Amino acid sequence: MTDWPDLAGRLEEGGHVLPIRVYYEDTDFTGIVYHGAYVQFFERARTDFLRMIGIHHSELAGGNHGVPLAFAVRSMTLDFQKPARIDDVLLVRSSVSDVRGARVKLDQVVFRGEDLLVSAAVTVAVITAQGRATRMPPILAEKLRLHAPGETSVG
Repeated sequence: MTDWPDLAGRLEEGGHVLPIRVYYEDTDFTGIVYHGAYVQFFERARTDFLRMIGIHHSELAGGNHGVPLAFAVRSMTLDFQKPARIDDVLLVRSSVSDVRGARVKLDQVVFRGEDLLVSAAVTVAVITAQGRATRMPPILAEKLRLHAPGETSVG
């Protein structure tokens, strides 16, 4: 397997950055990025962010922390500022704003150059295979807190 160190973006001070090129499939009939495509961009960025800090969905689902777990989006608020178009190169920035119990809050933004296009406030919950929220294993909480501004310990 070829190693592509930049395929999953990169960790930076305060979080994660993932570049995304806009393809035809991301746009609507006007050539502007369809609003639902941003949800997919945010999902990719969150997944790669978790992967880069050592939290892998396959390990969670496989029960490596005692029982099978998953992250599920609990809420997402989007604020659209400007449109993106086909062939634009976007940067999706993700940062952890709070880690508590079964919940992780993230701030995610999409930029094209210096222009803020879309921002999202996202809350994800750790759930069991039965779909019930459960307290996050301490090792996962610690990995996330290491990337949250002003937080360094498990609580």
